[in-house]
Amino acid sequence: MKNSTYLLVEAGSLPEVYGKVLQVKQILANGEASSTSEAVRMAGISRSVYYKYKDAVFPYSQKQTTRILTVQAVLQDRPGVLMTLISVFHAVNANILTINQNIPVDGRALVSISARTDSMDLTVEALLQRLQHLDGVLSIQSIGDE
Repeated sequence: MKNSTYLLVEAGSLPEVYGKVLQVKQILANGEASSTSEAVRMAGISRSVYYKYKDAVFPYSQKQTTRILTVQAVLQDRPGVLMTLISVFHAVNANILTINQNIPVDGRALVSISARTDSMDLTVEALLQRLQHLDGVLSIQSIGDE
């Protein structure tokens, strides 16, 4: 869709059909229906209406504004240090996207981790502090923009 224009409109001011299209998408995503035909029947619209609008109607969620944090850490080269670091990301509901680790030199390994932070249970600053205090983490810093 080249040169598309998007609008953010309160759902109650739109025709009911748009909400029904979203309902079909949700039914399909949740696995409540085994086919599109069944899902549109459940929502009370025709397949043609669904297919007409399915690529143009999306729910809005502020959580969809993805924030990505990239951290660079210097770790001691010993078993379990990287796993401990990764476990903290999991514990705070950060979704790890990439992990890059260089070959250790002089007992130190440089690691960079990028993670989605939208669903985290704490602030980025609190995460960085928690990571800095882990045994085996020599230094940690946020790189780039979140």
